[in-house]
Amino acid sequence: MKQEPRLKALSDFLKNQRSKISPQSVGMPSGSRRRTPGLRREEVAQLAGVSTSWYTFLEQGRDIKVSASVLDAIAGALKLNSDERKYLYDLALDNSFHPKLSIGESTAISPSLLKILQELKYCPTIVSDRHCNIIGWNEAACHVFIDFRLIPEQERNMISLLFTKKEFRSLAVNWEHFVKDYLAIFRTYYGQYVADPWYPEFISHMESNYLDFRQLWNQSEVSEAPEVMVEFRHAKAGKMVFDLSSLQAKGESDLRLSIYTPVENSSTEMKLRKLLEG
Repeated sequence: MKQEPRLKALSDFLKNQRSKISPQSVGMPSGSRRRTPGLRREEVAQLAGVSTSWYTFLEQGRDIKVSASVLDAIAGALKLNSDERKYLYDLALDNSFHPKLSIGESTAISPSLLKILQELKYCPTIVSDRHCNIIGWNEAACHVFIDFRLIPEQERNMISLLFTKKEFRSLAVNWEHFVKDYLAIFRTYYGQYVADPWYPEFISHMESNYLDFRQLWNQSEVSEAPEVMVEFRHAKAGKMVFDLSSLQAKGESDLRLSIYTPVENSSTEMKLRKLLEG
């Protein structure tokens, strides 16, 4: 029988997080007979104070009952940060929200949000929904990234574009880190809306068609709102450096603003002004 997407996601996440922890870092002997990196299942169980068989069932993605207190112990054993803990709880406790919008239903941008986009004239900004579909942008974003108006609406998915458009691959100085930040946000949505069949279908499509997507997705990074500095090599403007802030708009639409602010004391804003004027 095919495993439920929620349980498979939980299984993959636990295995991946376990593999990241060195035995020495938690006081376990490294040994010479370890065939895989990280901790063994029985070691995670020991650190969390649960039975090995129970933890094995959980990691195998079996549909068993878990409590918040036990999940706290497992999260501590696996050294999860706050975003990773929330992702674990969403999957293990089946806290996923059921989408209030129908699949494929478009999300409108409110007039107030449009006003914000216009005011952020020198900060390239992209508005996306919980599927990472791009539903809004400002003029600065078109000049720095790609003219989103030229992309058919059904193809305006940020995750997909990062892997399919050469403009994105050539723009980011460290493309892999740039992509990992978006995938970390995407995984947060996945944990919240794992009941939405769109996610496993999309992930399966990307894994089947893009090997680098599969490799980066399997690293299981989770972040609700990463704040990082990104460096671009723009075809016309040259080096541009931005601070990326990811802000979530409250409400049922679950929209997110990805705002790229020119780094202070750099020439980025001046270059951006020239792009907009030219």
